[in-house]
This record gives sequence, structure tokens and C-alpha cells, in this order.
Amino acid sequence: MTTQDHTHLRPWRAIQRRPSRKIRVGSVEVGGDAPITVQSMTNTLTADAQATIAQVRELEEAGADIVRVSCPDAESTAAFKTIVRASNVPLVADIHFHYKRGIEAAQAGAACLRINPGNIGSPDRVREVVQAARDHGCSMRIGVNAGSLERDLLEKYGEPCPEAMVESALRHARILQDHDFHEFKISVKASDVFMTVAAYQLLSEAIDCPLHLGVTEAGALRTGTVKSAIGMGNLLWAGIGDTIRVSLAADPVEEIKVGFDMLKSLGLRHRGVSIIACPSCARQGFNVIKTVEALEARLAHVSTPLSLSIIGCVVNGPGEALMTDLGFTGGGKGAGMVYVAGRQDHKIDNAAMVDHIVELVEARAAEIEAAAALQAAE
Repeated sequence: MTTQDHTHLRPWRAIQRRPSRKIRVGSVEVGGDAPITVQSMTNTLTADAQATIAQVRELEEAGADIVRVSCPDAESTAAFKTIVRASNVPLVADIHFHYKRGIEAAQAGAACLRINPGNIGSPDRVREVVQAARDHGCSMRIGVNAGSLERDLLEKYGEPCPEAMVESALRHARILQDHDFHEFKISVKASDVFMTVAAYQLLSEAIDCPLHLGVTEAGALRTGTVKSAIGMGNLLWAGIGDTIRVSLAADPVEEIKVGFDMLKSLGLRHRGVSIIACPSCARQGFNVIKTVEALEARLAHVSTPLSLSIIGCVVNGPGEALMTDLGFTGGGKGAGMVYVAGRQDHKIDNAAMVDHIVELVEARAAEIEAAAALQAAE
């Protein structure tokens, strides 16, 4: 039995998610009891449909539940229709200021419009966009950023702050509610971790719609991952958040990887192989760091949830193996012990360890998938 199976026996692992109403982003449910979804955004020119489709497919393969695509001009919304047809995941059209782009994106098949109703002009224009969303089955995301707050709110509060962000979000939400449109989620992002967390905490108490989490413009791969994990990790641990995006100045595929790792660490989603590994020391019976690097690369294609412990010596190895599906513990003299379902199973030479573990993981994943398929067919 793996760690994630023990939550009912270990109440200190339980996370009570904030109650929220459920909406749909295309075929994907967001909010309520639906799994927390992981998103990213393409960075190709949307008007280049083939380049954008290629990137959407990379994100799909990495496990993205939802992908956002920027639609800044008519050429982009024209290409967006082609992109939607080629996508296997729901696409969110990112709209700023120009209401016609929102209407065009809805007509082109967007599953959701990322938009701020207050930024697209007159009440008539807002009404047209809302009607287009309703006619074409689009949900909406109200996206508030600390860096683009309304002037009157900056004058009122003196600077971007959590209270100003929440007031902006609720102002935009009321516009949709006044049009009897309730299929929306909200984000209140800042590059400052403290402001982000405080804004989401306030918003979570003020409205029952799903919340999209993110620390915006978090930075490069390493620093952005750390900032996002601190901010979003705190919120997710508190039960706040229904869908997430890790905003990194890096390959968008990395955003999906980090997002899933974040959710896996909290037991909120399980996808792929979770490797537990020691940092290594003079006691190690094999090169732990290089072994883990090789296994991560070789097992990246496995999407079935599995846990694997790779520990350099017998100090913590057997104990960690008790909690994982498969494990390997260094024992010296060029060999180590393989554990299966927490129990000692057999020894294997260090030189053959990586290939052997990959085979074991792939075989176990195939068994799990076959059992799931049989159960679904019954």
C-alpha cells in the first residue's frame, strides 16, 4: 500500500478543499469535487497555427489538462479555429481589451475566455461577449493581475495590494452576474508571493466560484519554481485552488511538470512515477544522483501513478521502501536490494539496476492499467 493510500489512516495528511461551485472548461470540470487541473500557455505566435498546434501537443503529452492560447488580433482568432480542431484538450482564449476577439474566439471553439469584463468597453460590448460565450458554451476566467489594476483602485489604495485585487475581481464578477452568467472562475495573481497568497485567501472567503491559482511572472525555471511552490503550495495545503498554472520563463512543458510535482507532493493529484531519493552521502552504495537522473529520463513516459524509492544505503532505505510500490536500497559490494510493495524481493547488481528498475516499473504500470481497463469494462 502506497503513501497516498494511507490518508484515511493519517489524518494529518488530509487536505479539506474549499467548497466551490463547479464549472466546465470544455470537457474538463473545474471546482467542486473535480480534480485540481494543471494548465500552461503556448508562447508561439498564434497566427502560426502549425507551430501552436505542435506546442499544444507537447503540453498534452506532458499531461496538461487545459491550455491557454493568446488571441491578440484577428489573425490569431482566425488561426485559433484550426488550433481548436487539432487539440485534444480544452483551449482557453486569452483576450485583452478588444471585445471582438472574445466573440471571434468563442465562435472559433474556445472552451473558455480569459477576459476582464471591465476592460472591454461599454455595457453593450460586454453583453455581446457574454452572449457569445453563452451561445457557444464557453466559460470565462476573470484574470486580475497586480500589475494592471484599474486606476481608481490604485488611487484608492495607494499601491497594488490584496484588497485592491479582490475588489477588482469582485467588480468584474458582478458584471457577469448582472448578465446572469455564472460559468466563471477567478484568478488574482501577483509576482509578489505575499500579495498573491493574501489576495487568494481574501477572495476565497468572498465568493464561491472556482479559483485559478498562480504566482504571475514568477521567474526562470529554478527561481520561479521555488516562488510558485511557496505561494501556491501554501494555498493548496489550505484547500484553496481548483486549477493552477506555474508561470515560468522556461519551456511551457516545464510548467506542467512542476505543476504536477506540486500536486503530487500534497497528495492532490497522482500522475507518473514519484521518485523518493536520498541526497546521497559517503554511505551510498551506488551513485544516487546519476541513478535518479537516469530513471527520471527513462520513466518520463509512464503516466500511471507509481511510487519508487531510490536510497543509497540501509539506514533509511528499508523504511522508505515500506511506503513505496517499488524500491532499491544500496547494500554494498556492488549490489542492492529490490523491494516490491514494501517487502524485500531480490538483489540486483548496481550495473544492471537502472534497466531492471525501468522494466519493473513498466511491468507494474501495465498491470495497473490492465486492471483498470478490466474494471471499467465490467
